[in-house]
Amino acid sequence: MRFQLRMYRVKPGEMGEWLREWREGVLPLRRAQGFSVVGPWVGRDEDLFVWLVGHEDLEAANDAYYASPERQALDPDPARHLQKTETWIVEPLERASQIEGDA
Repeated sequence: MRFQLRMYRVKPGEMGEWLREWREGVLPLRRAQGFSVVGPWVGRDEDLFVWLVGHEDLEAANDAYYASPERQALDPDPARHLQKTETWIVEPLERASQIEGDA
């Protein structure tokens, strides 16, 4: 499984609305489309929202998610609450020796 770390800066004053819309719309839709979701974590003082999303075929699944009628039906778009988004592909260290510097 491949994972993407997603870090969002939420617009000031909009964290509550973002969390509700993410919880009610984005999260169930991601899970229904076979994604593994880890988190989220919130840094309220920084308006920060962080989560991991995973899938066996992450790139194709992400494309299908954004093109899906269900995602298109999220109106208004929850992303309107986001000031900045950053994403990275991350992978787990699977062996203890990798953690100890033998990567």
